[in-house]
Amino acid sequence: MSKFRTLAALGLVLAVALAGCSSGTSSSNGSSIDCGTTIEEIAANAKEEGMVNLIALPDTWANYAGILASFRDKYGIEAPVQNPDASSADELTAIDTLRGQSGMPEAVDIGPAFNEEMRTKGYSELYKPIVWDEIPAALKDPEGYWVAAYYGVLAIASNTTLVPDAPKTWADLKKPAYKGMVTINGDPREAGAAFAAVFAAALGNGGSFDDVMPGIEYYAELKELGNLQTIDVTPAGILSGEVPIALDWTYNFPGLQPQIAEAGFEFQINVPADGVYGAYYSQSVVTEVEHPCAARLWLEHIVSDDGALGYLEGGAVPARFGSLLERGLVSDELAATLPPAEILDAISFPTPDQVTAARELITENWGPMVADK
Repeated sequence: MSKFRTLAALGLVLAVALAGCSSGTSSSNGSSIDCGTTIEEIAANAKEEGMVNLIALPDTWANYAGILASFRDKYGIEAPVQNPDASSADELTAIDTLRGQSGMPEAVDIGPAFNEEMRTKGYSELYKPIVWDEIPAALKDPEGYWVAAYYGVLAIASNTTLVPDAPKTWADLKKPAYKGMVTINGDPREAGAAFAAVFAAALGNGGSFDDVMPGIEYYAELKELGNLQTIDVTPAGILSGEVPIALDWTYNFPGLQPQIAEAGFEFQINVPADGVYGAYYSQSVVTEVEHPCAARLWLEHIVSDDGALGYLEGGAVPARFGSLLERGLVSDELAATLPPAEILDAISFPTPDQVTAARELITENWGPMVADK
């Protein structure tokens, strides 16, 4: 079976298995704002507003450079991105700080650990995009507080120019050869990618969605061994060689590939077989924004076919992957950007309650067990 056919089968299975809890509505929102019920109506109202303020969308992250360009070109709307490298916590801080002011973020892209905080603070607008029924139940809030436009797989990315014997498992990362080389993408108390790295390590070390403590203990051991670096994974760090081994999403490397090659490096991306973990990022329209229709149009765009195919170009799995496959929109070239089908087939997602419990445990223990050591 070709890779494409295997992915097609997987996508259709995911679509059937995950879509069962759909609300059955095509487009609705919980606010009094009426932007329309069709893309044409929403786009016309958004065009009058003229812009949408975005945040935390790096160009090389899941091909946001391409997705933003297609949005601006298609609708003629300005879409400035403030603080592109911001963490999920930074996004909420920006809303806190700029609440009621021009320039406040009007849509967010955050790790699932921050969904509940967004909701309880009243920052998430109830909004169900037009393609709501095609988004699997596991990738959306049933009430419409958020959707997950895409997801990815946590991987060990190694600069094989500097690390010829690239680690392939969580157990490998404990080896003395990797002293001072292992880096996670941020602080797991603040950044979704780092939070995922702890969850993934937990699965690789006897933990579960209900028990993330083995992941915290794992990094405590890496820190004690001297293998865990205290810097973040950034493009600058990767391109300078300061980050020989990065624990990050598979989709964060295709966009950097030309610059990596120019720097004289090669990277090998390995999904650790002893702990496969996939997770999504959540997108919400923010409440009380200056450009409500443009914010809704942005959400519509990233879950549309155009947005979904843009994510695929960056190596991320769009939420509506099954729908794209069923309609023959995923070429062999696009399918090749993804991890192997057997890896995607092994992915399940923790529930919101499991994510909340994990966040509480990490928040309480990461400092005394890892960061402050």
